[in-house]
Amino acid sequence: MAPIWRPSGVRRSRQFQAWPAFVVTRRLPAFLLAAALCATGVVLSSGVDAESLRDRFIDPEDGNFDISEYLLDHRGALAVPIIITEPAIGYGGGVALGWFSQSIRDAAANVGASGRVTPPNIYGLALFGTENGTKGAAVGARMTFDEDRWRYRGVVSWTSINLDFYGIGGDLAPGIGKIGYNLKGVASFQEATRRIGDTDNFIGARWLYLDLSSSFNGREKDSNVQPEGAAQTSSGLGLTFVRDSRDNIFTTRSGVEAALDVSFYGPYVGSDNTFQTYRGHVFSYIPAHDKLVIALRADARAARGDVPFYQFPFVDLRGAPSARYQNANIGVLEGELRYYVTPRWIALAFIGAGRAWGRGTSFADAGTVVTKGAGFRYVLARRLGLSMGIDIAKGPEDTAFYLQMGNAWR
Repeated sequence: MAPIWRPSGVRRSRQFQAWPAFVVTRRLPAFLLAAALCATGVVLSSGVDAESLRDRFIDPEDGNFDISEYLLDHRGALAVPIIITEPAIGYGGGVALGWFSQSIRDAAANVGASGRVTPPNIYGLALFGTENGTKGAAVGARMTFDEDRWRYRGVVSWTSINLDFYGIGGDLAPGIGKIGYNLKGVASFQEATRRIGDTDNFIGARWLYLDLSSSFNGREKDSNVQPEGAAQTSSGLGLTFVRDSRDNIFTTRSGVEAALDVSFYGPYVGSDNTFQTYRGHVFSYIPAHDKLVIALRADARAARGDVPFYQFPFVDLRGAPSARYQNANIGVLEGELRYYVTPRWIALAFIGAGRAWGRGTSFADAGTVVTKGAGFRYVLARRLGLSMGIDIAKGPEDTAFYLQMGNAWR
């Protein structure tokens, strides 16, 4: 039976590319893992009988563990464990509290005149921390209006994040490989989009506001970051265009997600510096066989003007630590093969390459960052198309593992 939750044009929220501090939210299987653990907690705490447990967590189609029924019927508050495996900030975790305005099953039953399913509104609060001292808190929401013609998503957070700085284009003082630094402060991301006609295309506006203090552990001179590069307040208005024809937002088997984003920062919107950021990406999923899916990714990012050092784009690949390879321009190509060993188990292999160039390094002279690896997924909620698993990736410097929910690309 095909997943019932495949509303046209619904897309997974993309990460906020302009700020490395948001790496703490990358590659987390929070929603899926939470559902499984929360479901277990419900069973243990309420004394649900064996028959009820089987009805709720065993799929009658194949007899395997499945949380589709639990997720379809859940509404109200949901406790969500957070597990962090990002190499740049170390292992960590936290908890999020989400609130759903209605169950997914009820939402799927409310089909408007357009024939389109409107997803439930979701509100959340999160607390997290990692072994290197990174910590933070955030509140956010995702809402839809007018039968999913309008969408809103936003988050306000406080964070203190510890990362290593390798220079923009590797331009640290001679003999210094990296310098630890801390970013501390408040961030706000707000976005509203409007569906274009009856298509899967959206156009919208966004606002990113950062009020961050930065510290290089007393080694500001060695970092070669000029005063304007350590600006505390960044405020930018932007435009976004999105095309999303994926058959499923969690573990996609066919379709395309493509987007163009541009943001303008300046004193006219409360920013210390004047600069611009750009991103264009295409994620394509091709069903080559009933059991084989070929996924391809092309991703380009750029920054111009007096860009704060922490807002330069970086090579974003499994196996490459976040904010490790930074420069004014970033280009990434990645491919992934997924093989459905059984309807429940998916094996996958991937390889990617990226370059960072622009300041101090031309494209021809920039080294290519190559990562590769393998992983697996278990289809934990068949009727929703939700899968969860682990990816192990080898990069130029180390090997890392990532807990994943569905697609790895954001």
